Amino acid sequence: MWLDELYHTLDPIAFAFGPIEVRWYGLAYLAGFVCAGLIAYAYAKRWKLDLTGDDIYSVMLAIAFGIIIGGRLGYVIFYGAGYYLEHPLEIVMLNQGGMSFHGGLVGAVVGCYIVVRSLKISFATLCDLVVCGAPLGLFFGRCANFVNGELWGKETNLPWGVMFETGGGVYRHPSQLYEALLEGIVIFLILFALSRRVPARPQGTFIGTFLVLYGIFRFLIEFVRVPDAQLGYLFGFITMGQLLSLPLVIVGAGLLLWAGRAQRPQIGHLD
Repeated sequence: MWLDELYHTLDPIAFAFGPIEVRWYGLAYLAGFVCAGLIAYAYAKRWKLDLTGDDIYSVMLAIAFGIIIGGRLGYVIFYGAGYYLEHPLEIVMLNQGGMSFHGGLVGAVVGCYIVVRSLKISFATLCDLVVCGAPLGLFFGRCANFVNGELWGKETNLPWGVMFETGGGVYRHPSQLYEALLEGIVIFLILFALSRRVPARPQGTFIGTFLVLYGIFRFLIEFVRVPDAQLGYLFGFITMGQLLSLPLVIVGAGLLLWAGRAQRPQIGHLD
């Protein structure tokens, strides 16, 4: 079981300087933000948009803060199960883990909206640009989850099952890697293929595609992923991750329908 052996040789700490520890999870976030910014800039040039490197940097910085704040608050609200009402000071203790993708998504949208309004940039176009690189951030993040030995899947007899230290001594689905592949690599390649056309596909195409695919992939993978212990199955049959992913599919489908009908071209700065 090479995956099992690989897991047991992985250390969540990438390197340390005395008492200061740098974890793979933090580096994954950094790599995700950098890659998303570079891809947004490259695609803006391909689509011949009048956006500068400073424009992209400002937007990405706002999105980074939005993801961190929204991701943490989303976890507290959706997955905290009342714990943080009794321990409010722990809300800001990010080193203890606990981030929600869905909360981070909301935070990213809010952060992006605030900045593009001040810069007079098309909000719809920036969403399409940034989301093209977002899957790589998801890829790095899920790989970091695997390194940390967290968010593992249900018990399995498949040959690639992994025995996690905290997983009860049984082989489990490496659901983190399933998500890294589907939510990360597959969605990235699909959006990359769509981005090749010049002039670019209409506004809403990329964010709509991302939301639909992420919602579907996350919903399916949750079937082999162990639900959060503090929540279990909601209503006896659905996880919180599945419940929060259904609206993404609906919103994404709506955006694709709007994109097809409106046919609004991608633009940079507003007149």
